[in-house]
Amino acid sequence: MRVVIAPDSLKGTATAVDVAGAVRDGWLTERPDDDLVLVPMADGGEGTLDAFAVAYPDAERVPVRVTGPDGQPVGTHWLRLPDGRAVVELAATSGLPLLGGVLRPETATSRGFGEAIAAALDAGATGLVLGIGGSASTDGGRPVLEALGLDAGDAGDVGGADGAASAAAGGLRPLPPGGVVVLTDVVSPLLGPTGAAAVFGPQKGLPADRIGAVDARLAEWADRFPAVDPTTPGAGAAGGVGFGLLAWGATLVPGARAVADLLGLPGLLGGADVVVTGEGRFDEQSAAGKVPSVVLALRDAHAPAATALLVAGEVDAPLDAFTAAASLVVLATQTTGEPDDALRDPLRFATVAGQRLARLVG
Repeated sequence: MRVVIAPDSLKGTATAVDVAGAVRDGWLTERPDDDLVLVPMADGGEGTLDAFAVAYPDAERVPVRVTGPDGQPVGTHWLRLPDGRAVVELAATSGLPLLGGVLRPETATSRGFGEAIAAALDAGATGLVLGIGGSASTDGGRPVLEALGLDAGDAGDVGGADGAASAAAGGLRPLPPGGVVVLTDVVSPLLGPTGAAAVFGPQKGLPADRIGAVDARLAEWADRFPAVDPTTPGAGAAGGVGFGLLAWGATLVPGARAVADLLGLPGLLGGADVVVTGEGRFDEQSAAGKVPSVVLALRDAHAPAATALLVAGEVDAPLDAFTAAASLVVLATQTTGEPDDALRDPLRFATVAGQRLARLVG
C-alpha cells in the first residue's frame, strides 16, 4: 500500500519530522513492504521552519540571539530561502516551551520575535514568511513592533491601506519589497469572548479573574490603530501578535494549508491507500484549520478512497468534529497503555501508534 504520513509536531515534545519518522518505523515493523511517503507538517507554530527546510534543501539556517519570553537571551535561528525570503518562527524565539515550565501570563514578551525579524531584514531579506503559533505571551504584539522601530507616540498613524507608508509614519521600518506573509493556525479576533485573552490566556497561565483586565489592555492597545480591524480573523493569534503584524501591513493566511501547498501534499496524496496525520492534542480547535483537519480535507479532495488515520497524544473533543473533513478516522491515542506516554516518551508513543495503526489496516 501507498501510505502518506503527514503529522504536525507533538507540541513541546517532538518535532513533526521526528514524529513522522517514528510512525513510519512502527508501521514498517508490521508492513515492511508498504510504500511510505513522509510529509512532516506545520501550521505556523512549532516546526514551521523545519517544514520549509524540508521543502527547500538549499535554504540556510542563520543563527541569531534574541530576548526570550522571560526576558533572558535565547539562541535560535531563522531560515534564508534561496529566493531571498526569510522564514522566522515565533515558537523558536518567544514560544511557551522556552519558559521552562514557569508560566508568565502577564509578563511574557514577544519581543524576541521582533528582534529576529529585524535581524533577517538587516541581513537583506527580500520578503518574510512568519509563523506565529505557540506563543507564551498575550501582549498584542506591541514588543514586536517596538523591536521593529515603532515610535509609541505616533502609533495612531500606523495601519491602513498603505501599510508601508503608514508604518514609516509610525517609526516602523518599511515592509520588505516581497511583503510579509503571516502563517497562523487560529481565526480568533483580538478581543472579546473568542479573543486572545479569553481563549488562549488560560493556556498560558492567565487566571479567570484576570482575563477581563488583559482584554481591556488589548482593547486600549487596539484603539491606537484605528485603521486596523481587531475583529480580523487571526488578529488574536499568538496573544495578539497577529494584530500587531496587521498594523505593520502584513497579510495573514491559514498556516497549515499554506505549508501543505508548499510541500506539495495535494499531489503526493494521489494514489494513496492510507493517510496518517496527527497532533499532540485533539480538541475543539483541531477542526478549525489545524494540521489534521487540513490534511484530512485534502485527503477527501485528492484520495477519497484512502483510509484516514489520526494519531493524537490527548483527546479533548468528540471525533465527530472531523465529520466534515473525513469520512473515516481511526484514533490511536495513549497507545502504550499509559496516559502520559505521549508527553513522557513521545517518540515511543508515535512508534507504537504506527505499529498498531498498521495492524488496523492489515
